[in-house]
Amino acid sequence: MSVRLDELDRKILVQLQQDGGRSLDEIAKAVGSSKTPVWNRIRKMREGGVIKQQTYVLDADSLGFEACFFVLIRTSEHDADWQARFLKALRDRPEVQEAHRLAGDIDYILKVRVENARAYDVFYQALISEVKVHNVTALLSMEEIKSTTMLPL
Repeated sequence: MSVRLDELDRKILVQLQQDGGRSLDEIAKAVGSSKTPVWNRIRKMREGGVIKQQTYVLDADSLGFEACFFVLIRTSEHDADWQARFLKALRDRPEVQEAHRLAGDIDYILKVRVENARAYDVFYQALISEVKVHNVTALLSMEEIKSTTMLPL
């Protein structure tokens, strides 16, 4: 289902991205509309797949997840069975916040959030025990400069 977005839809989406917990009244006021049309547009965008889910962004550090690793993976395996096992291993691990298949020398990059380096090693050992990888490079993020889920509408 394709949804056509107009300027008001985009304004609503910006408001939702900034704080998904805001009331319909607050959103309507911010976009210069009333509650019912805003609700109808949000419903239409949910049904059309523009809005995938409503969620909350948690502070990792305050919850004890102080280490963020970017993991670069090279593999010599590319068959369907290996890929299925690899993707399952990633999906089964809550530490993996993002996983991307890349073009170029590196096959995959993962964003892994854990408590500390020891917890990363536990993650790493479990991963390599399940799937064969050719080379793994882990890069520890020293400082998060920017992180957002907002799209530039």
